[in-house]
Amino acid sequence: MDRMPVDSSALRSVGYDAARRVLEVEFVGGGVYAYDSVPRRVHGELMAAESHGRYFVRRIRGRYPYRRLG
Repeated sequence: MDRMPVDSSALRSVGYDAARRVLEVEFVGGGVYAYDSVPRRVHGELMAAESHGRYFVRRIRGRYPYRRLG
């Protein structure tokens, strides 16, 4: 999956596979995680958020099952 760089102190890049509803997040501190069952709307809101990191913490972390990819 291709990830797009984001301007964030916490997140380096974000990708989304709409068919599988998988959100990939690469963190500045290292590590890439895949979050499952994420609605397209949530990805869009994340990308449009004034603070990507704050949106991630409030609306994604702890709400969707995830796995570490690297």
